[in-house]
Amino acid sequence: MTTPEPSTTPEPSTTPEATTSEPPDTPGSAPAPGSVTRTDSADDRRAVTGKRRIAFAVYVAGVDELPGLQALLRSLALSNPALCEDVVVLHPGLPDDAFDAARRLHPRLIPRVAAGRHDVFRLDGYDTVLALTPAIVVLGRLDALLKLRTGVAAVPRPGPDGVPDPRGGVPDDGLLVIQRQDLGPVDQRQDLAPEDRPQSSGPVPPAAKDIPESLLVPLDSRDDFRARRLHDDLPVPEGVVVLNFTDAPATGTGLAPAHAARDRFDLDDEAFRAAYLALPGPHHPDLLLHLALPFPAGTRPPIDLVRQLAEIHRGRGRHDEAVALLGEAVAGRPDLPRCHETLGVCLMALSRYEEAETHLLLATASPDFAPRAFGQLARLAWLLGRTEDARGYALAGLESDPTDANCRAWYARTTKRVIPDRPSEGAPTGEQLAHVALFADGEENAGDKVLPEAVRSCFTSDTGPERWHQQHAHLLVDEAALERLNARRAVIVGGGGLFLPDTAPNGNSGWQWNISDDVLARITAPLAVFAVGYNVFDGQRYRRERFAASLRALVERSAFFGLRNHGSVARVRELLPDSLREKVRYQPCPTTVARHLDPRLAEPAVRDDTVLINCAYDRAGLRFGHDYGHFLAEMAEAIRAISASAEVRYAAHMPADERFVDDLRREHGLTLPVEPLYLLSNDAIRDLYRRTRLVIGMRGHAGMIPFGCGTPVISLVSHPKLAYFLADIDRPDWGVSVHERALGARLAERARAMLADHTAAVADVHDRQRALWSVTRENLARLRELTGLPDPFGGPGTVLADPSGGPGAGLSDPFGGPGAGPSDPSGDPGTGLPGTGRPGPSGDRSAGPALPAPRSAAGQDRAARSLRTAPPTP
Repeated sequence: MTTPEPSTTPEPSTTPEATTSEPPDTPGSAPAPGSVTRTDSADDRRAVTGKRRIAFAVYVAGVDELPGLQALLRSLALSNPALCEDVVVLHPGLPDDAFDAARRLHPRLIPRVAAGRHDVFRLDGYDTVLALTPAIVVLGRLDALLKLRTGVAAVPRPGPDGVPDPRGGVPDDGLLVIQRQDLGPVDQRQDLAPEDRPQSSGPVPPAAKDIPESLLVPLDSRDDFRARRLHDDLPVPEGVVVLNFTDAPATGTGLAPAHAARDRFDLDDEAFRAAYLALPGPHHPDLLLHLALPFPAGTRPPIDLVRQLAEIHRGRGRHDEAVALLGEAVAGRPDLPRCHETLGVCLMALSRYEEAETHLLLATASPDFAPRAFGQLARLAWLLGRTEDARGYALAGLESDPTDANCRAWYARTTKRVIPDRPSEGAPTGEQLAHVALFADGEENAGDKVLPEAVRSCFTSDTGPERWHQQHAHLLVDEAALERLNARRAVIVGGGGLFLPDTAPNGNSGWQWNISDDVLARITAPLAVFAVGYNVFDGQRYRRERFAASLRALVERSAFFGLRNHGSVARVRELLPDSLREKVRYQPCPTTVARHLDPRLAEPAVRDDTVLINCAYDRAGLRFGHDYGHFLAEMAEAIRAISASAEVRYAAHMPADERFVDDLRREHGLTLPVEPLYLLSNDAIRDLYRRTRLVIGMRGHAGMIPFGCGTPVISLVSHPKLAYFLADIDRPDWGVSVHERALGARLAERARAMLADHTAAVADVHDRQRALWSVTRENLARLRELTGLPDPFGGPGTVLADPSGGPGAGLSDPFGGPGAGPSDPSGDPGTGLPGTGRPGPSGDRSAGPALPAPRSAAGQDRAARSLRTAPPTP
């Protein structure tokens, strides 16, 4: 399972208020009450994802303007309660404590010394800057301004007829929306002669009035409406977004409605907090935590607010803080089922399973919450290896609500679950390998179905239970599980993005393998971490202490520690002491070398004239930020252009991925046929990707699986891991950020180029695979010393005894004996190999033992479309 629980996953929206962008550490920013500590800071990888960072900037000339700054901050929060970006306060050198009152109003206030307001054009570290002034209050939604992507937007000075005229320039005291990309880097602007500057560097005006007309994006006057125009007590026009009081007369001089609009934000701290908390609709998590906590002394906060704050803590991995809030609120109150459910889930995330079960059982008393609570109880029992209890809980949930998808999925999983200590009918226990990984089933992530089989194919031909003992990473490794692991020849952990804190969180390790340090230290079987990824999102917050300690213990215990990209290698090494860093090696994901593992994946004689697209929606706020509407529009443009060269279809790795198709049809009138990969067998998934001409994918394995099958790929970069993979193969130009301004045009250009010279594109994929295959072969040679297995790709090795007593059987060469290889080492399309028992491109079998084909997670190549029940909640 690779998705977090639904309540922690922000839904994408074409409006910015649905985003949950997290602030990275910012030099010069001081922690505010209720703010997070550095150990809980956001992971900042904008350099590889291209994620747009937005800030508000305000120049405060002196202490007399601080009340205006505070009114601006209140108006910003009350008019846009779901928006929270850095507020950079530029000032001439005021004392730091001068901003204490403002800090109480906003959690992301960053004072910086500046020479003047013109420094808003030189604000490093941000892509989009909304420049405001202390004379401004915000009355309306800023959505439209946040969607702007070019030039410098402002309301021009009025012409002779009173209508704003771009030729008249821009006043220095109004709103500006600055796109830093169009101004060029600061050091180049100041230090290089004009003829030496890159072509992308634009002119930098010394002040707003000097913005060239070519750079100006005119705004409607309602976006920066001058209050002085409302003489004779004229009402504030409907739709005004920003009301600007620069040069406006004082109160009582014919501007009563305008001043009344501003006076709404002249509140003390308590009144402001109450007004914000009373607003309907979504609230930004940062603002909500900042303004709600600490609770006023001597008051009992509303229970819904407590639960809402606990959900924020839970979504950020601060489960202990969520438990502290909820534990006090529900004490002696069994009549709060929703709170008991949330508390139970948070306790489960801390591995306090007995307490969690108690609170979840209390939640089942309510018919409204019983199905959800029973679904969580099924998950808890499954985590602890109590399969029958898990099935009973799932069944109870279905009795409460027969339509509950989560309980139905848990019932299906636990009904077919093989009892872990059931004797194997294949190799003896001591000759099996134990495999710790995510094992997807049902309609779960197609990539997580293909991946475990690919890992196993690196070691043995039989990837099924006869040769492998399966230990799902999320299951608690208790004493019985430890005994089963130690009874195996070796323990292989991976691959996949196991280093991720919010998928099935646990208090034992802080990442996806649910094992305590004490149990980990008692693994006696050789331990290898193979092709695991550091999967933290750009901007994601998580607590590093438990994860870092578990990571150190894992690296110390491992005889081999290989991560699937150099980006993961670098990130993990940052968390390790110097003595352990060199143990961390690079091991590509085996899905990227699938052609070398399975000769059936040779270049097809004829490919389908199709292009497959895939998108992902887990942690959508972290993927898209404010740019989902932009992404959708640009993708519509690209699809229309690419459709002239090939049929464009959609490859859904999970049912949730199909949101792209729905949004594209609703917003842009485009309809794409859907390939539901989550319903296909592993062989069918690989075959689909092998036969298409190009894959444009956002999921990691929507790029790695087709690449491994020899198909050209273009990555839609919304997560660092996609950029890491492209860097590993030295093809960064095969990726386009989802935040790219010209995404549609660039994507269409690259796709059409690959389609136009497809033979060369395929040859380039094969060439890139050579380096990955070489690294994999070297690492597998080291692993042979660990496992005692023979070289599965043609080298000499010991053949293990046949459990039935026959000679030459057991864990032998899966590709047919010495000298056999999965494909031509030159990288040309492979053929069926003598002695493999596997079919060549024509499907015929050559002489030799008939080895089993790779096992698939699904029983049919293409199942009928299901009712799209959700996978079990992780």
